[in-house]
This record gives sequence, C-alpha cells and structure tokens, in this order.
Amino acid sequence: MRSPRLRTPAAVALAAALALSGCGGQGRRIPQLTSTVRPGIAPTLPAQGAYFGAQVSARTGLTMFEKGLGRRLDLVPVYRGWAQSFDGVLPAGDRYPLLTWGGTDTVQIAQGRQDALIRQRARTIKATGRPVFLRWLPEMDSTALRGQVHSPAAYIAAWDHIREIFREVGAENVAWVWCAGAGGAAAYYPGDGQVDWIGVDEPAKTGYTDLRDLITPFTTWAKNHPKPIMVGEFGVPASYGARRVEWLRNAAKTLQNPQIKAVVYSDDGRSSVDGDPAALSALRELATAPYFNPRGLPVSSG
Repeated sequence: MRSPRLRTPAAVALAAALALSGCGGQGRRIPQLTSTVRPGIAPTLPAQGAYFGAQVSARTGLTMFEKGLGRRLDLVPVYRGWAQSFDGVLPAGDRYPLLTWGGTDTVQIAQGRQDALIRQRARTIKATGRPVFLRWLPEMDSTALRGQVHSPAAYIAAWDHIREIFREVGAENVAWVWCAGAGGAAAYYPGDGQVDWIGVDEPAKTGYTDLRDLITPFTTWAKNHPKPIMVGEFGVPASYGARRVEWLRNAAKTLQNPQIKAVVYSDDGRSSVDGDPAALSALRELATAPYFNPRGLPVSSG
C-alpha cells in the first residue's frame, strides 16, 4: 500500500503563499497546448501543475537526494554523447528519463551519413517500452557548438532528419524536447509540428538574480507556441548564501506559470544544496508543494 502523503507546515505555508500571490498562473494567458505524441505511450502532460526532476551529483546519489527531498523524482536526467550507446542508461522505477543526446556535424546528419547510428538509437529506445523525454543537442545556438551546428537551417534539417528516422523505426515512446538557452534561439526552432516540448536551461548567475528575470525573455517568446515548457536546468549558487532560501521561494512562484509543465533542479556543482540545511529545506518546500507533485507521489516527513 502506498504510504500517505504528509505535508509539512513549511509546504502548507508555501502552497498558501503561492495561491495568495497571484503567481499560480491565474490571469496568465497561454495557448492551448498540443503535442505530436501518442497518449499513454510517450510522456504526457500532467493534468495540473508541473513535474519535478533534478540533476543529482554522483557524490550525493539519487537515493540520498530523494531522501533529503522527501519524495521520489518525476524526472531524472541522463546524458549521452552522440556516439555513446543508450543501452542500460535509463533510471529505474517510475521516474521519467530525460535523455539528453549530444550532437555531431548537422550537415552530415541531414545528408544521411549518420543514419545507421540514429536508427540503432531509435531501436534501443523503442525496445525499452518506456516513455522517454529526448532532448537532442540543447543550447544549439551557443558559440561552443557553432562548428558542428553551422547554421539554423542546418540544425533544423538535422532535427527533422532524426525525427523522420525515429518515425520509420516506430519509436513512438519519445517526446521530443527542443531546448534553447534563456536568451532564446528562435531561428533554430524546427516548428510546432516537429516539437513536443520547448525547453530552456538557465543556471543562476553569479550576482543575485531572480529566476523570473532570467527566464522571462524565453517564456514571453513561448506564449506564441502551443507547447508545454520544460525548465531543463535551474539552480541557486552557494555564493548566494542566506539569500538562497529567498531565491528558491521566489523561483517556486515564477515556475507556477501554467505553460511550464516540468522543472529540473541542478543539484550538481555550485548549485548543490548538500551541506546547506536551509537551502535544502527551501528546495523541499518547492518539490513537495502539490503543484510540483502532480502524480501525487508519497511525501515523507522531514
């Protein structure tokens, strides 16, 4: 039997604050969200709220992180380079895999010179029988990737070619996540018919800056597209000190945008809450609030 969900006083207070703040999405107009996936086979939208996931450091480990958080994660990120096998990399249990797949030369992809590898990756994902979020070559507009991406047209041609091979293989258990930096990469967008989710990565800046200020340019652009948003990376640096709690509570309000349907905290490197009980408690408040627990997973006391 599933253990009952326990809501701590802090979580209750956070939920009340969000409801009273007007930041719970009321009054925000968003497009009717659409998807290209088959319901029940690929990951589907939560009926209410947003999935919560986290990138967990190897030092902390998934088990210990979830224990401190007081709940299981909805999403667990996994990274594979272009040529790395997908065999055996998906997380165990009922957590959705968020599989980030690195890229290679986009011109070669569009020309069909990588078809055998793409087809094998599609077959591997299909064989798992599990719903998978697939995020190919995020932040494609970055200077570091210019040599392999070449141009927006080359990127889009490669994206379309990869998707077509997955269709041919019958890998219907994939939801395709297009992910830009928070500055936006509109010229690289393949179009609403080729994308299931639109994602944004935005680690916090060195100087104190609320998440709202970081992602607003992207969410403003996203209003014109009928796709759910995945905030694929957000985090508060340890350098914010005592203001980390304030930052996380403000972030909880910002993320209650009704178009945002999944969020992933980066608990690795400078944004880890390991060793910071106050920051961990604030992150726990966010993660155990009903809005960020749409599947109603059990919540432990803490």
